[in-house]
Amino acid sequence: MNDALRVALSDTGHTTESLAERVGVDPKTVGRWLSEGRIPHARHRVSAAEVLGRDVSDIWPDTSRRRDPVWFRPWQEIEREAVTLRSFQSVVLPGLLQTEAYARAVLTGAGTLPRTDIDRHITARLARQGILRREDPPQFTSVIDEGVLRRPVGGAKTMREQLFALVEACAEPHIRIQVVPSSVGAYAGLNGPFVIATCPDHRLAGYLDNQVQGQVVSDVDDLAAIMAAWENVRGEALSHWQSVELIREVAETWN
Repeated sequence: MNDALRVALSDTGHTTESLAERVGVDPKTVGRWLSEGRIPHARHRVSAAEVLGRDVSDIWPDTSRRRDPVWFRPWQEIEREAVTLRSFQSVVLPGLLQTEAYARAVLTGAGTLPRTDIDRHITARLARQGILRREDPPQFTSVIDEGVLRRPVGGAKTMREQLFALVEACAEPHIRIQVVPSSVGAYAGLNGPFVIATCPDHRLAGYLDNQVQGQVVSDVDDLAAIMAAWENVRGEALSHWQSVELIREVAETWN
């Protein structure tokens, strides 16, 4: 028995039938999730968690933890507790804003994961997005390079869906996206992506990604350098609403 799912159903007044209808599966499928402990497909896990007002990791915790690389777990804990997150990406969209199709294209295109592992990594990535749907979500500001909007990751359909999902996300008061236009020449973002988290006790933590694994940064001098890079990239970016309009315009070009 999946007790976490059973409790969530009871707390929300949902039945296996009503949850199945909202998620778009057969009631018998939900029954198997409940009584046999079967793990739903990634998109069904995310949908079910949204309907029940829970994080995916609350209902399927062991699965979520098992799908995360060991080296990523320290940052995941920081990310989960953060009150603000500031992210810069120059090549792909931040994982917290990726659609399932876009995430699949990124992970498949990288060519570094066995096919059998891709679904597990997608599940972990989508589960992380639950922090932005909590009742007390962190303030999330993402600066991205315009090239990210125009790179055909997964093809036109995937990009159109992804960019309109960004526009929809921007309607949330705790999500802000800014785009560095392609007309900008050299700027700090060319040195690579990074994320800055502000913890509840006001401490800062940084995260740097590379081809092998990510690195959590806590050294004062390193954090000062990342903060300086953040000020630079944000200073070169369009305003939030100018960026939303640009994202919408580019989305229309993906036909």
